[in-house]
Amino acid sequence: MNRRVRSNIAGSMLAVATVLSLVPLSGYCDTQGSDRREDRRDDRGGARDTRQTGRDDARDTKEACKDGDDSRGECRRDKRDVKQDARGDARDVKR
Repeated sequence: MNRRVRSNIAGSMLAVATVLSLVPLSGYCDTQGSDRREDRRDDRGGARDTRQTGRDDARDTKEACKDGDDSRGECRRDKRDVKQDARGDARDVKR
């Protein structure tokens, strides 16, 4: 009779250990965090694209300014203003 009780206890402990070892494999805890990280990556990518577009626009603005009768200083200010506006837009995209 003692052997039967011991085997039942051992079997029960084995079953509990098996169930407990399978619980962490569910993966529910990583889903929300990975979704948030993916959203942040998308936001950063959108902000980066916005800044790059601003750089291209700033180059075009400076080139157009140089073709005109404006001074170099005015052209630099125009380019800086366009880039600064793009940075502000990129910050809005990230938020």
